[in-house]
Amino acid sequence: MRMPIDTHPPSVLFVCTGNICRSPTAHALLLHKAAARGMDVHVDSAAISDEELGNPPDRRALAELRRRGVGMPPHRARKVKPDDFLRFDLLLGMTSAHVRALRQLLPQHADKADLLMRYADGHEAIDVPDPWYGGTQDFMAAFDMIDAGVEGLLAHWAATRTR
Repeated sequence: MRMPIDTHPPSVLFVCTGNICRSPTAHALLLHKAAARGMDVHVDSAAISDEELGNPPDRRALAELRRRGVGMPPHRARKVKPDDFLRFDLLLGMTSAHVRALRQLLPQHADKADLLMRYADGHEAIDVPDPWYGGTQDFMAAFDMIDAGVEGLLAHWAATRTR
């Protein structure tokens, strides 16, 4: 039996605590890597918390992205909304606590929520620590983990989606 061709671009919402460090980094990285592959994706990022609503990305996250040659699209922190579960194929949290919060928000769509790091080779089910509390080394380490997760997500899409 032939599988139907999936013609819509894959979509993902990256989620972290405040939507100013990890999730916007993942958003920017996915856009950058997808564009380099000529791949169309629908991507956004959001927060579990409302403490940073309307704020721009953390300057240290922006500095690490620049250092790695990745641009940041226009961004202001926003909170996850129930309709995000309808707009995105996947909602990927940076930690297991984010995934739990997502699954509690809309239990009937809990299967769409998962950890970003489940997609990374050699990093299965590992939380991406919040670099906000640290320094440059913490932002570098978070970037590396997020990069591995995004690479794994792209590989997963390449292996499972019909072009």
